[in-house]
Amino acid sequence: MIKYKLICNKCNLKFDSWFATSLEYDKLKKKRLLNCHNCGSVKIDKTLMTPGLINNPKNEKHHLDILKHKKISQKIKEYRKFIKDNFDYVGENFAYEARSIHYKDKKKAKGIYGTASDSEIKELNEEGIKTEMIPWLEDKNN
Repeated sequence: MIKYKLICNKCNLKFDSWFATSLEYDKLKKKRLLNCHNCGSVKIDKTLMTPGLINNPKNEKHHLDILKHKKISQKIKEYRKFIKDNFDYVGENFAYEARSIHYKDKKKAKGIYGTASDSEIKELNEEGIKTEMIPWLEDKNN
């Protein structure tokens, strides 16, 4: 017996099914005898599968968490690169520079980015100076 993970190409339902052999699956598919128990479609295919190892839901959740973390980290890297390429770094002087631009109509060709404390960000926002905090992962942490 062999167990396949199948997917319905019409409603995207994923389900498991057992077959005597892989040839049996091929034969039933060719004769259009496999169908989705949700929508009745015969457009059924095998999905990618892993060998039947001990299934530990805790490990699956951990694996999904790792994948999610990698995806988020990659997105943050993309944002960081965009910011570095398109904004001027002002370091610890962010609050001062933001006020200079806002109050003195100091025009800059590029926006700015830098470091500010939570209280400085709150004060800037209260003054009507729009700021955003962005997670910043250093290269060594990625």
